Amino acid sequence: MTIRATILATSALLALAGCGRSGETNQAAPANTMATTEDMNGMAAATPTPVALSASQSFANAAAASDTFEIESSKLALTKGASASVKSFAQKMIDAHTASTAKLKTAAGSASPAITPDPTLNAEQQQQLDQMKGLTGTAFDQAYIAAQNAGHQQTLDTLKAYAATGDVASLKTFATGLIPTVTAHLNMAKGLKA
Repeated sequence: MTIRATILATSALLALAGCGRSGETNQAAPANTMATTEDMNGMAAATPTPVALSASQSFANAAAASDTFEIESSKLALTKGASASVKSFAQKMIDAHTASTAKLKTAAGSASPAITPDPTLNAEQQQQLDQMKGLTGTAFDQAYIAAQNAGHQQTLDTLKAYAATGDVASLKTFATGLIPTVTAHLNMAKGLKA
């Protein structure tokens, strides 16, 4: 994996976050493991130590979080938006990203060992969603359109990077197959007016 692809995957994970375990398969380590250190009394104490996720797990998590953000922000658009075109786009995003989530789960589950996508929003996504919750009408539409443009661009970059350098065939196929759809969504988002 190139440094550029690693940086793209990592930044997408921040913009768009564990691991399933089954039987005796060799799985990626969970995000936090326990390490022992000695406290002042010489007693061993457990402290969490972050462990890097595999590129494939990071990609699956970023894709899952992206879908979650698109669905949740689009649900808000249906009730808080003013523009009919924004509401129509939002419904399309709910439908498309619900289907994408199902495809991602299938692709990740067929990996060996299986990968379990984590749909938890990252801090930036959660902050955007929280901000949109406080908006209505045209102000909401403007924030939603901006979030859709930025989110779809980041997702497109992540998909292209994984399609080019990913190491799990089923996830590469998923990424490659989703590029035209996300490109179309990005073009639709660019055409939205508040």
